[in-house]
Amino acid sequence: MKIKPRNPMPEQDPLQRVHNFDEVPLGYDPSLAIAEAERCLQCKNPICIQGCPVHVPIPEFIKLIAHGKFIEASLAIKTVNNLPAICGRVCPQETQCEIKCVLSRKFKPVAIGRLERFAADYEMKAGVVPPKVTKSKGKAVAVVGAGPAGLTCAGDLAKMGYNVTVFEALHEPGGVLTYGIPPFRLPRDIMKVEFDYIRELGVEIIPNIVVGRSIKIPELFQDSYKAVFVGTGAGAPIFLGIPGENSLGVFSANEFLTRVNLMHAYRFPKYDTPVPTPKNVAVVGAGNVAMDSCRNALRLGAEKVYCVYRRSRLEMPARDEEIEHAEEEGVILKLLCNPKRIFYNSAGWITGMECIKMKLGEPDSSGRRRPLPIPDSEFLLEVDMAVIAVGTRSNPLIRQTTPGLGTNKKGYIEVDPLTQAANLPGVYAGGDIVTGSATVIEAMGAGKTAAESIHEYIESLE
Repeated sequence: MKIKPRNPMPEQDPLQRVHNFDEVPLGYDPSLAIAEAERCLQCKNPICIQGCPVHVPIPEFIKLIAHGKFIEASLAIKTVNNLPAICGRVCPQETQCEIKCVLSRKFKPVAIGRLERFAADYEMKAGVVPPKVTKSKGKAVAVVGAGPAGLTCAGDLAKMGYNVTVFEALHEPGGVLTYGIPPFRLPRDIMKVEFDYIRELGVEIIPNIVVGRSIKIPELFQDSYKAVFVGTGAGAPIFLGIPGENSLGVFSANEFLTRVNLMHAYRFPKYDTPVPTPKNVAVVGAGNVAMDSCRNALRLGAEKVYCVYRRSRLEMPARDEEIEHAEEEGVILKLLCNPKRIFYNSAGWITGMECIKMKLGEPDSSGRRRPLPIPDSEFLLEVDMAVIAVGTRSNPLIRQTTPGLGTNKKGYIEVDPLTQAANLPGVYAGGDIVTGSATVIEAMGAGKTAAESIHEYIESLE
């Protein structure tokens, strides 16, 4: 049997897209989608499903696409995944479902993520099929945080007939989807449609409520909620701890991306939330958040954007696709170097970043080779903005205001990995508040597991 080559994704030209915030990948059209779907071998034992944390029926929806049944394909995905258009864009399929595809042993795997996106987008354009609303059980569950874990848990519980209320600290739902991922990777109108779908399932989303301040978890139980799911993410930034880091023009990636993505700083003056217009920018880190920060800076008008990373290209944790897009757009990779200090002028604004060159030693606890400084190799990057994108940690608010809640030494909530149950009766948690920074789809998988466990827990109370 002759295997056809994988169909490439149409994209905006790099020279054009670097000047706008429109989506970069343009998506398959029906003919490309059918051609790609026909590459699927329809295995009798589809191990690709094992790579999906929410267990999307991959062969089933791909077969429907191959037969031109596009809306039916989207509905097949939605039996287990309420956010298919989002997942089709931001999930690292190459390390999850696609790496399991049997074609990947000799050829490029089926483009599962691109097909998921196509099916979901096609349904949106045709008119989203309203979900069936389950008759209420008359029992309430509270979800803390409207990120991917919380929305997934809420949607699944609503499908089971529970009255679910999601309390969100920000003014819009989505969590990291909304404040962390730029519109050129995840358009706002796509998210709105999928969040509205969650609401149509019967979920109530209440914004501007900071659980731990406005209301505490013990008080939620007093308000007749039978169980509480905590999906607050890990949004507290980590800094480098180097001299000059408090200079003006130095941002955490959290603040920088939130101001641009959620607060629309790139649409100033329509939205009065500007960031300084940079000329030369250094972004420290090499994960997806760092790539997003680099590409945002270019779109804000920066002439040069440096990605400063202490290891080599091989160790960069960002998706290959994101690194390639960043390089195509002009991001300069400054590899094997690490910041030592930040210089600033008399007004307090950053003027430069001193870095030191690195070499790789033996592997450390992460399995990656440890970066070691090369003596007397310091050099200066002249920059007027720096974005620190080296990771996040848990916000302490929930653990500080929930007596007895079990957390580890890093402040993340400890749960039973099989049920997502915390040590307090009726309290469950999932996503980055449990694992630290991870993927959207892993958070969604935790939300699904928690929903099943919460259902069993509430049933056991009778």
